[in-house]
Amino acid sequence: MVDLEYLKKIKLVSYSFVQKFIGTFFLGPNYNLFAHVDIRIENHDRIPRDENVIYAMNHTDRFNYWPFQYKLWRLKNIPETTVGVKGKYYRNPLLAKGLNLCNLIPVPSMGYLIQEFYRKQYNRTMDWELYRRVKDAVDGKQEDLKEQARKLAETAALMGDSFVTFMRDYYEKTMARVAEISQGALCEKKLSVIIFPEGTRGSQLGEGRTGIAQLALHTGKKVVPVACNNSDRVYPGSSPVAKSGWITYRVGEPLSLEGKLKPFRIDEPYKLLSRASQIQYREQFEGATRVIMEEINAMLDDRYRKSLSST
Repeated sequence: MVDLEYLKKIKLVSYSFVQKFIGTFFLGPNYNLFAHVDIRIENHDRIPRDENVIYAMNHTDRFNYWPFQYKLWRLKNIPETTVGVKGKYYRNPLLAKGLNLCNLIPVPSMGYLIQEFYRKQYNRTMDWELYRRVKDAVDGKQEDLKEQARKLAETAALMGDSFVTFMRDYYEKTMARVAEISQGALCEKKLSVIIFPEGTRGSQLGEGRTGIAQLALHTGKKVVPVACNNSDRVYPGSSPVAKSGWITYRVGEPLSLEGKLKPFRIDEPYKLLSRASQIQYREQFEGATRVIMEEINAMLDDRYRKSLSST
């Protein structure tokens, strides 16, 4: 389980030999010998040289960052990368070990933590309807106060009177550690960080979450929008073995606090990924996220594009 104690043990390095090993002895033969994968990064000259950045990429499939990393390794003066990965992929201990060796950042969601604490308490998987009720109670988003009170009572009966308060506090501490790891990757290890702003996979671009904007506004690092096209046809399922095909990444102009992100600049200190900062600076975070998602959307093929006018 990716909990607070697990995250405390995560130590990123500036150079991952395991990443290069996988790229050389697995991805290279897969893309060039056993399958024929044409990987193109259009406008790669827009990627700053000798400067680490935050890559914002749409998330079409489980592995669409691999071909991008593979091509980046062949460009000169491009900093090494790490990737934010969902906590649920760490459920398998062997896979978790491999992900840690690959120098990645586990990012447990509130939903993941709820499911894992339930599994720990009852030794079984939480069914969807029950999960939805508990998650709604923890989020406290119901406009109907009677419905909210009912879900809180159900959750208290199932998980204990203090579960909702516990989960909110625990998630806050967990996100503080994720923020610490991410900031350390950018500012200490000088790694570039690949982030999927949608937070989940989908062929059509979804709504962006504000974590990437918070990280960019807090660290001052440039955001490089990347539109990934056709990777879901090369990686159509859960297998890490690519099929023959093509993948095109389109790189947008870097977004900086001196450029398109300037209207959302925050000149006072704030706690990264905290509930308090999300409430206080909601407009700035949402505005910066909207700019990032619009940049990605504009570079996508029609099949992946979404109108963002309502977001």
